[in-house]
Amino acid sequence: MKKQAFYIILLFLVAGWSCNNKKETTADTPDSGTIHISVDESFQPLIDTEISVFQALNPKAHIMAEYKSEGSCFKDLINDSASLIIVTRELNPDEAKYFKEIKMPVKSKPIARDAVALIVNPSNTDTLMTMHEIRNIMDGKDSSKGYSLVFDEQNSSLVRFVIDSVNHGRPLPSYAMAANGCANVVDYVSQHKNALGVIGVSWVSNPFDSTGLSFLQKIRVVGIMGDSTYNYLSRNPGFNPLDPQYITYYFKPYQAYIAFRSYPLTRTVYFILRQPYFGLGTGFANFLGGNKGQMIIGKERLYPLNLNIQIQQATIE
Repeated sequence: MKKQAFYIILLFLVAGWSCNNKKETTADTPDSGTIHISVDESFQPLIDTEISVFQALNPKAHIMAEYKSEGSCFKDLINDSASLIIVTRELNPDEAKYFKEIKMPVKSKPIARDAVALIVNPSNTDTLMTMHEIRNIMDGKDSSKGYSLVFDEQNSSLVRFVIDSVNHGRPLPSYAMAANGCANVVDYVSQHKNALGVIGVSWVSNPFDSTGLSFLQKIRVVGIMGDSTYNYLSRNPGFNPLDPQYITYYFKPYQAYIAFRSYPLTRTVYFILRQPYFGLGTGFANFLGGNKGQMIIGKERLYPLNLNIQIQQATIE
């Protein structure tokens, strides 16, 4: 009896170990399971749509997205609290070294060309700006217009973009502030005449999105003249950038102008994936870079980088 009881206990232990081991080794798959991702807050309208479509195509998939500053997204990737992040830069050397040291494979890929939009109050008539003017406002050299600069977050990709690509390393002025989110930037600008808001273009680019449409009714998007155009035109005697003859040289962040970089404030969107197995993070990343995900990017008025698009000359009769 003792020997029989021993084998019965042993059988239960083996069965219990097998069940626990199965739970530990059963992971999400490319089209099922649950994962957490972190996304740059300026891309919330785009990624909300991407997730909705992906989950509709894969009912067993559950992607839990948190929208936050770019700096926080990278912290989540390093701390392994997000298997996928969507941001506007690749890993820096220190981050790449860290993942190499822990032998964690990390994959990144550019998926879209985005733009940074400048917005003003509807009562503000200053809706055409040169990059020269913008740079002087952003680095504090020109405070004569009394602008309040409004960003989404202190450590956001928009702040980094302006410091790196507009100010060339110079800090933001004392009249810059954070509104705690792109939606709040729009609300603040809509209520303050002298506010100059900085947001991701996906918040105001899709005319079929009810949120973006309501935002466009509250604010005006600034048209911008690039440095090369300004430098070329400034050779003309008596050049005045606000002369009506030069209005066609100002570009708003429309999709075609983002594609050809006619609009000066463009940037690249990347996904960065940390997942050592072929799971849901990989499945969603492949979706973002694949045909369906890229078509959504185009629909959202950003420029898809992995979709074969042919632009042909058309004759209007």
